[in-house]
This record gives sequence, C-alpha cells and structure tokens, in this order.
Amino acid sequence: MTIQWFPGHMAKAKREVEEKLKLVDFVIELVDARVPVSSQNPMLHDVLGQKEKMIVLMKKDLADPSLTNDWLTYFQERDVPALALNAHEANDIQKLVKEAKALGQHKLERLIKKGIKPRPIRAMILGIPNVGKSTVINRLAKKRIAKTGDKPGVTKQQQWIKVKKDFELLDTPGILWPKFEDQEIGKKLAAIGTIKDQILPMDDIAVYVLQYFRKHYSYRLEERYGNQFESEDIASWFDYIGKKRGCIGPGGVVDYEKTADVIIRDLRAGHLGKVTFDRPYES
Repeated sequence: MTIQWFPGHMAKAKREVEEKLKLVDFVIELVDARVPVSSQNPMLHDVLGQKEKMIVLMKKDLADPSLTNDWLTYFQERDVPALALNAHEANDIQKLVKEAKALGQHKLERLIKKGIKPRPIRAMILGIPNVGKSTVINRLAKKRIAKTGDKPGVTKQQQWIKVKKDFELLDTPGILWPKFEDQEIGKKLAAIGTIKDQILPMDDIAVYVLQYFRKHYSYRLEERYGNQFESEDIASWFDYIGKKRGCIGPGGVVDYEKTADVIIRDLRAGHLGKVTFDRPYES
C-alpha cells in the first residue's frame, strides 16, 4: 500500500515556496530530532536546488541524546550546518539566531561587495506539519504571531516575521510530499503524530512502535509494561498491555484498538522515554 496524503493547501504552499525562494538568502529546514531524515521533505530538496540551508533538529528533548549527537555529526560531515533545539529553552533560541545570522552574513557581504545596500538577513523557514515551526517563530519574535497546535496543518499561509532589526523570517505552511513510497517512513511519521491519525490504521503503527522498542529499547517496554515481550507473538503483547491498562471490551476480550491508542499516547507523551527512530550510519 502506498500512503498518499496531499491536501490542496500543501500543493499551493509548494508553488509559493518556489516563487519566494529568490527573496531569501538561505533556508532553515526544521526536522524532528526523532526522525531527522524521515522528516525531511524530498520534494523540497528538488525545489530548493542549490539554495543554501541549515537544518534544525526540533524537539531534542524527546529524542535519544546520543543519536542526536550522531546526527549532528552526520550533517556536519556533509557540510550542512545543523543544530538541535528545544523551542522552550531560551538558550537554544539564541543559538539558532546566532547560527542563522552567521550563515546569512556571508551572503550579505557578497551583495554589499556588488554595491547593494545593506538590508536585514532573510531566511525562509520550512518544515513538515507538527514539527514545532510555529512555536519557534513565536519564540524568535518574542510574541504570539504564528498559531500553534499539536495537530498537523495549523499554519495555512506564508507570512514575514521580524526577528530583531537585522533578521527576517518567511514562514510557510508545513508541507508533506504527495505519497510515501517507503512504508517505514510513513509509520515513523504516523507514530510521532506528523500524519493525521485517521490516515493509517493505528494498530499497525502501534505494532511498529513495539517492534522497534523491542529491538532498540527493550528495557523501556519492561519499565512501562512489564517483562512480557520475549514471545514473537505480537497478539500476546497486545493482550498483556490491554489487560494491564484496562482496555477490555465486551465479554472480557482485549480491545486492540484501545490498546494501540494507549501505546501511541505513551510514546507521544514521553512515557516510553526518549527515542529516535532514524539511526545514522545504518543502511
């Protein structure tokens, strides 16, 4: 099954990004630190072309710290400026401003040498839905400008935001690509809430989460649910968690749908600990 999800406002946003690129000096692409590659939009790579960009790994407080450091090294080895950020930490916001201004300054110096008058550094900020873009913008502007929410698709139009006197940001709606050829990428994005829950069967996503944790973070499952994951029988995992968490339907049968919901909510609320689903240097 190919996952397809491309609302009309996203198609419009893609066209507007293409039109406005010439107005900015570089691009700030926000990705989720839990899925630094899976949350990059391959469609935008083609749109951006040779435009300089920096990558910001958002929600670092939810990601595995050791893997976040590995990802920063990974991007830096490829000459892509990158930093990890918690949008609620003032020091991280200031670091973003400093890094962005340094990146933009090189472009301004070239323009000034050509006789163009100095102007504010201009950057376009991009990211897939629910990556935390609106929260960052409000922090940068030090006031509520962009709408925020825990559901994808909050921002619907572009807007310019001033960050102090010498830095301007062009906000854009979150853009997903037309379809996910790689089913695992779709599952990762669904697990962290990038894709609306109605798009994919959440029991399939819950199975993916349990299997991933069993492979990479088995002790977390034991801490949260108990040591009941030695069996290869996935149904037995659901039965155990469902009974323990009271997900019982008529006749005392475990309700798998409710159990899946519990697992996904535990993941998103951080009850399963810090996790990164993309792992650098692994094929």
